[in-house]
Amino acid sequence: MVTFSLELLVEALPLLLYTVIGGLLTVVGAAAEYASLQHFGAGEATVALWLAAIGCVMLYAGVYGIGYQKLFSSTN
Repeated sequence: MVTFSLELLVEALPLLLYTVIGGLLTVVGAAAEYASLQHFGAGEATVALWLAAIGCVMLYAGVYGIGYQKLFSSTN
């Protein structure tokens, strides 16, 4: 029977949390960008620009901030 040590779990938990947080930020950022395009097509430019800005920040945080800086640097 395979037993997992507590140390292995403690080391894997931050990696799992960063993966989940980065994925959520990326998905919500992409959804905000999609909503921005929908509002822009409907003629609501102010709402579209706000959603585009929020989407860009979330995509940057999810892909670069969490994904690249935290996850990629911890695997090397």
